[in-house]
Amino acid sequence: MQDTYLKQLTAFYWENGYNPDITQMERLAHFACLVAEKNEVLNLVSRKDVDSIIENHVFISSYISKHIPEKCTKFVDIGTGGGFPGIPVAIMRPDLRGVLVDSIRKKTAAVAEFVEKLMLSNVYVENARVEDEEFIQKHAGTVDLVFSRATVPLIMLVKYAMPLIKDKAYLMALKGGDIDEELKKAQMKYTPFIKKATVFELHYKPSNIKNIKEKKLVLFELVK
Repeated sequence: MQDTYLKQLTAFYWENGYNPDITQMERLAHFACLVAEKNEVLNLVSRKDVDSIIENHVFISSYISKHIPEKCTKFVDIGTGGGFPGIPVAIMRPDLRGVLVDSIRKKTAAVAEFVEKLMLSNVYVENARVEDEEFIQKHAGTVDLVFSRATVPLIMLVKYAMPLIKDKAYLMALKGGDIDEELKKAQMKYTPFIKKATVFELHYKPSNIKNIKEKKLVLFELVK
């Protein structure tokens, strides 16, 4: 199965004008295998979505790494679930350090297992709620990049991010569908703290050229 995943991944990258690092692609393919295998006993991704694990999960999570602003050093992946987007980002950007956090212990145990098997030394996993005082005290003022692929509204993500970030940081959230209202609410509530907001349409060849799948990346530049 890993060979199939590797072919799918490299095809996506080549079709979109990238010359992928084969070692990174092999690691991403290995990660896809680990998630698919674990998904038989633990619901990390939708069961009906396993056949599209490369496009819908692994590729899109790694593809957003091209949008990471310069000079970022440490990230938190809020609600990492099965390790998305944190593990693909960690593979694509070994220069970044990261914390993959989720409140569901079974999921963090699985993700910690993935991290160990992939021999990723730049990330670790925590079973916690990011809004808990203990987590905030541990990470307060240390983060310059916050990721999320969960269904949490943007307004909540900004709330969770603010105690953790340095004086300047970025929030990157993978979203789908119409997010205009959600975007507006977050910007209204946190006007003094959102210096800039950008929405990237995540179109890609061959299956989402005009972004009919409505995949978006929201990028907030945050200041304290």
